[in-house]
Amino acid sequence: MSTPRIVEASFIKSAQSIADSLPEDMSEVVFLGRSNVGKSSTLNSLTQRKNLAKSSATPGKTQLINFFETRYLYHEENYPVRFVDLPGFGYAKVSKSLKEVWQKNLVAFIEHRVSIRLFIHLRDARHPHAKIDDDVEKYISRFIRPDQRYLTVFTKIDKLNQKERAKLKRDFPGSITVSNLKKNGHDRVHYEILRTIFGIDGNIQNSNEEKTV
Repeated sequence: MSTPRIVEASFIKSAQSIADSLPEDMSEVVFLGRSNVGKSSTLNSLTQRKNLAKSSATPGKTQLINFFETRYLYHEENYPVRFVDLPGFGYAKVSKSLKEVWQKNLVAFIEHRVSIRLFIHLRDARHPHAKIDDDVEKYISRFIRPDQRYLTVFTKIDKLNQKERAKLKRDFPGSITVSNLKKNGHDRVHYEILRTIFGIDGNIQNSNEEKTV
């Protein structure tokens, strides 16, 4: 069975706010999550590029909005999509003034960026009910548009045992689980991206997201 795959991916630009961002001429998938959730690893795994997104040893150090242009190939058709990596939230080792500027710039970007079609909220499977993640979900739900979707993706699923995974699935029935370490679960994310932006209906049978033992 043919599965979507990214055949091109490149870093385009970093921006501080919506004002100096790229033109809104391409549908965008926004990745957001806590500073230590594995955002860079997830982007690198999805694009199959080892160092496309740079991770920092210090949570919260990367405070820019990073744009990546990608191209999917699915059933011999090309589908261009722009990935947007947002600064991690929930860190404390920044000055109060910098945090206020970051929050203001990020709020404006998230709420008013017309080209955003899909919010992918990465959450740590080991801490599924973290308050800061719940707060972010509630915040986005207040302004999300009819042409936008919100998707919860749990990282580090390989750290959970079978009982914990089953409970996670019950608590978050619409979510996707991935393991960047074992390269599992990413196909479902690809399908959701193509379904949301291009209306492509695809099924993934016997998803390997469960095979993370």
